[in-house]
Amino acid sequence: MGRAAEMLGVTPAFLRSLDATKLIVPQRSPGGHRRYSRYQLRLAQRARDLVDQGTPLEAACRIIILEDQLAEAQRINAQLQRDRQHT
Repeated sequence: MGRAAEMLGVTPAFLRSLDATKLIVPQRSPGGHRRYSRYQLRLAQRARDLVDQGTPLEAACRIIILEDQLAEAQRINAQLQRDRQHT
């Protein structure tokens, strides 16, 4: 966690708060250390950017979740349209 926090320029407490809001739930090593994926680090960076712009943490997490859901829905829609064109 310390290395991830250092990479993002945040405190470990900030990363723990993202875990508490369920924005990112890191894997755990056998020793109990948090392990973050690159995708989770990108989400954490986005949250930090929104918080730095004055967005409350919980609102920033909700925004990121909604943006992620929208992107996934758009991806599925595009795939369905491609599939439809080929039938």
